[in-house]
Amino acid sequence: MAAPTLWRCCCRAAALWGALRPAGTRHVHERPQRARGAKGLLAEQCERGLFQEVFPAQGADEQLEALLEPGRPPVAVYCGFDPTADSLHVGHLPAVMALLHFQRAGHTVLAVVGGATARLGDPSGRERAREPMEAETVRAHARGLREGLGRLLDNHRALFWTAGRPLGQAELLDNAWWLGQQPLLDFLCGAGGRLRMGTLLSRQACQARLRSAEGMSLAEFLYPALQAYDFLHLHRHHGCRVQLGGADQMGNIMSGYELVTKMTGTDVFGITVPLITSTTGDKLGKTAGNAVWLNRDKTSPFELYQFFVRQQDDIVEKYLKLFTFLPLEEIDHIMEMHAREPEKWGPQKRLAAEVTKLVHGREGLESAKRCTKALYHSSVEALEAMSDQELQELFRQAPSAELILEPGMTLLDLCRKANAIPQGHSGYQKITNGGVSVNGIRVTNPETVLILGQHILKNGVSLLRIGKKNYYIIRWLQL
Repeated sequence: MAAPTLWRCCCRAAALWGALRPAGTRHVHERPQRARGAKGLLAEQCERGLFQEVFPAQGADEQLEALLEPGRPPVAVYCGFDPTADSLHVGHLPAVMALLHFQRAGHTVLAVVGGATARLGDPSGRERAREPMEAETVRAHARGLREGLGRLLDNHRALFWTAGRPLGQAELLDNAWWLGQQPLLDFLCGAGGRLRMGTLLSRQACQARLRSAEGMSLAEFLYPALQAYDFLHLHRHHGCRVQLGGADQMGNIMSGYELVTKMTGTDVFGITVPLITSTTGDKLGKTAGNAVWLNRDKTSPFELYQFFVRQQDDIVEKYLKLFTFLPLEEIDHIMEMHAREPEKWGPQKRLAAEVTKLVHGREGLESAKRCTKALYHSSVEALEAMSDQELQELFRQAPSAELILEPGMTLLDLCRKANAIPQGHSGYQKITNGGVSVNGIRVTNPETVLILGQHILKNGVSLLRIGKKNYYIIRWLQL
């Protein structure tokens, strides 16, 4: 019988087994900046608020800074993304931006999809275990995340990199490629012998789950060990020296540091990035049910654009620093102009444009702007330029109808054929009372004859609105 792999054994395991900053970490804000003209990568991202903590603290000031010094050989840096869904979301953006800033500095970035670790479920910050996912579901999600990460890397290279020097290399990996082939006994006799039970048990995530009524499964308990093995594998095969992760990942990062340093004797480092939360303080993501997705089929470019346009003044400057590549001096200028003309929402619009372009490309940004003009500015030109996909994205819940324009057809006929108003006098009165508009223009005469180019746009579409929020998409046939 073939030896079971570590991944399969952990996925089958089901046995049951703090708020303070971990010792040995350091907020990068506490580190004195270098007295030199050009800031290093650490100092610059500290100032932007993208890098929060570095582990170990004693290596932050000199060793890591020297390792990342311009002119030195590129360093390999990795960040993991567990495929609990088939799309990234806004909560992933700080980690993605951190990878891109490393790439812009000439370093090698490794985006690792957790096709193996997602089968176990990360216990960090969770009160109960994740619902188990079938292997094929995880594989499909992993493909989706790799495609999404690839789009971000491609859009960044094409639209945001204008410097004369080349970008650092980027690789998309999946930890199922090595953990799925790792025999269990080999892992336990190798990496398992170097990780200390006391250290793993002392982690805040582990302590909280052990005190809970549900407890903690062996599979979840071993999650930090497998993530630590990722760091070891990437160090051995890609020369990886730095792991990135969200602020809730410090415990897992420390386990990786411990394993790599014990087994190789090499100095490695971990850096955390901020968690993105809602106005109520909940972490943005699938678990909280408030995810703003980066895949177009889940969140359209218009919806993503509007999410950032709606950000309040007290957060928009922070987001400009986290989610854009704009120089800090330009951000300062944008905020100064906003103080003079707050009604223009300049910072919010610039933030929305920069993020939408990174996520969906230039065409995605133009799509978001067309939809914005059509919906909020009643722009006929924008409506005429919209594709069927954009119409469906903008009016996801709107009923649609396909009609043939008959000679002398009136607004009343249109509304009734689309089942948009009640039959009889009440429907007639709905129009006369000003409750109906076509393509953003209110029409109060039910007997108005429909005219091509006015009520029916050049793209063969009419947008019918009843009241304030009830839309109907009409597609005209045989025009």
